[in-house]
Order: sequence, then structure tokens, then C-alpha cells
Amino acid sequence: MKLTVTHFKLVKNYIDDWLWNNSSTSVGGGSMFLKVYSISILLLDVLSLLVKMVYAILESIYQTVVGVSEKSVANEIVLITGTGHGIGKELAHQYAQLGAILVCWDINETENEKTVQELRKMGAKAYGYKCDVSDREAVLELAKKVKQEVGDVTVVVNNAGIMPCHPLLHHNHQEIRKIFDINVFAHFWMLEAFLPSMIQNNHGHIVALSSMAGVMGIPNLVPYCGSKFAVRGLMEALAEELREDARHIQVKFTSIMPFIVSTGLCKKPRTRFPFLLNFVTPKAAASAIIRAQRRNYAEASIPGGLLYLNNVLRLIPIKAGQYIKDFLDIGLDSDLK
Repeated sequence: MKLTVTHFKLVKNYIDDWLWNNSSTSVGGGSMFLKVYSISILLLDVLSLLVKMVYAILESIYQTVVGVSEKSVANEIVLITGTGHGIGKELAHQYAQLGAILVCWDINETENEKTVQELRKMGAKAYGYKCDVSDREAVLELAKKVKQEVGDVTVVVNNAGIMPCHPLLHHNHQEIRKIFDINVFAHFWMLEAFLPSMIQNNHGHIVALSSMAGVMGIPNLVPYCGSKFAVRGLMEALAEELREDARHIQVKFTSIMPFIVSTGLCKKPRTRFPFLLNFVTPKAAASAIIRAQRRNYAEASIPGGLLYLNNVLRLIPIKAGQYIKDFLDIGLDSDLK
């Protein structure tokens, strides 16, 4: 691919020199040569774009069929929030099996310490800290302590979150604020704490748990959907911001969109066809998250095909999509019933 781009540049430079030399010998024809030059450069840019697009599509197809090699996480310092139970606990165990150094954060000190002790019995290096990730000052202070005691964190998995499930008008303002404090603002505080060192070292990976509720609206989850849409948006925008940075920053970003994981957050799922709505276990979810991170995927859903299905359904009229949803009767009933 680099060779192709180099060829385009050489042709462009050749045309530039030729047109400049010829236009300088004829004042009257200068404007015509400039027009030819502009059109030639535009055509070369369009051709270059088409080649890059075809290459990217073929590369994606190849990676989908053949698979992508997974980078090592051995000796990486992996910080996971919400490690006291559920997906966070499973992530810690599976990263430990891959040789990572674990930094475990949870607001529940007792359950988090159990996780840390389990990891140490496995022979892993593990450090546990109590932290309310919605508290900016607490996050920044604890980040300094982690740097002193463990080192520079190279992988952050923002896993902590809450999911009240009832109609919007049954949420009070304190509950809505808490959802956004934990599900959204905590991501900003974690980025403020750990992204600068990753940029400085030109090495690191940020993983954020969004949700399928962050790509489609679900009744009884209005504030939660808003928070998870926000997470997906901030991750996509930040990844683009650093991609366009002139320093060629090699920090990676991965957004994860689980559907229903049996962690206790999703209490009353419903569907007309139960075999379509099987719960994903925390162990399976953690495995999928780590695989996506190690393969540098920008985003991934759990189960894997849901994100592609949603993208296809977005191509049909909204009402047609609603008919499909009504036929399947997939959703979550209020936890107030």
C-alpha cells in the first residue's frame, strides 16, 4: 500500500514540474495549465482514495474470514473498574491468565479484595484499590498512587456501570444524575488520569463498555440509553481526534456493546422467542472483550453479529424496523412491576 501511495506522489510531482515549466514559457497559457494541473491532482486524489477504499474493504474481508493476530498483554499493566463481581471480575481473571499485571478498582472494597486474593493465588501480580469512579478528585489521586506503587497503566477497561430499568418519568433527578456520573463522567475522569501517560509513551489501550442500548433505543432504559450513546460517541470522537494528531499517536480505543449479560443488572428481559435472547455469561463476555482489545477492534458487540444486524436494519424505514421489533417482542420490562 505504501508503494502505491509513493507512486501517486511521484506522478503528482512530475505533473507539477512539467506544468510549471510549460506555463512559465507562455504567459497567455498559464491559466489553462493551472486548470489542467488542478484537475489532474483531483483525479489522482480520487484514484488514490478508491485504491485505499478497495484495500480497506479487502483487508476487512480477509480479517473476517482468516482472523486477526492477537497482540500480547503479558506484563501490561491492566486497570479494570468494577472488578468486585460480574464482567470486571472475569476480565481480571482472564487477563491474569494471559500474564498481565492487574490493577483492580471497585467501590466495594470487600468484594474487590476477594478478587485480588484469587488472582494472587493464581500467581498473578494484582493490586486492589477502593474507588468511586464518579468522584473526579478520588480518581486523579488514586491514579497517582497507582503510578507510584505499580507503574504506568497501559490498558484501561472502563467497566463499572449501573442500569436502573423503569420508565423515564419514574426516574428521579438524583437517579438520572447518578447514572451519568458513573456511566459517562467517570470515563472522562479515567481518561484525564491515564491517557496523558499513554500519549507520552506512545503506547496504550482504552476499552469502554457501552451497550447495544448505546446503538438503539430501548423502553424503560431511557437515561441508560442516553449514557451508553454518550460513551460510544466520546470514544469514536476521541479515536478520530488522536488519529488526526500529527504526532502519530499509537494509543488504541475499543468500544464494547454487550446485549444481555447475566450479571444481575438485567432483571426482566422478555422475548417472543426465548432462544433468541439467551443470556451471555460474564465469562463469555470477558473473553469477547479481551479478544476485541487484543485485535485492536474499534468496536464489537456481544454477541458478535448484533452490531452488523443493527447497521443493516438502519437501512430500512424506521416503521419497518419497528414492525420487526414488535414481531420479536424483544425488550426489558420495568423493574418496578
